[in-house]
Amino acid sequence: MLKNLEIDECLKVLGNNHIGRLGYIFGQTPYIIPITFCHDADSKCLISYSSNGHKLHAMRLYNKVTLQVDEIESLQNWKSVLVQGRFEELEGSDAKLYLHRFADGVRELLQQKKEEVPRFIKEFSNTQENRGIPTVYRIIINDMFGKAKKASSDVIL
Repeated sequence: MLKNLEIDECLKVLGNNHIGRLGYIFGQTPYIIPITFCHDADSKCLISYSSNGHKLHAMRLYNKVTLQVDEIESLQNWKSVLVQGRFEELEGSDAKLYLHRFADGVRELLQQKKEEVPRFIKEFSNTQENRGIPTVYRIIINDMFGKAKKASSDVIL
């Protein structure tokens, strides 16, 4: 059975995950790449960071972005949430605050899931060390939609 997720169900999916696929536009071409993120429910945003490169350059030029997060147990049992939002680069004390929230949020989630918890922030993502100081950013959530499929208990043979 396929159903639309309510907003609280979408927020739960965002809060229970730290890997998503970021969609952004560069020129006339869409790109989709995996990122590590943290959902900050208080600020109604998603937090991440990146080294300077194609993704940041593109989002600075056109700040409309999307993030998709999936929880897939099987072909017949999954949830998917699509966030539409606005990229916002953070600087100074705001960048430090949000980077701290990002690290704490991902660590806490990994501990809840009993997964290996990185000791250093550079272990959270694939940000390359040789590209200078990473940029902290947030995605202000403008809208979100979710779908879920749950197998019925009826078995057809």
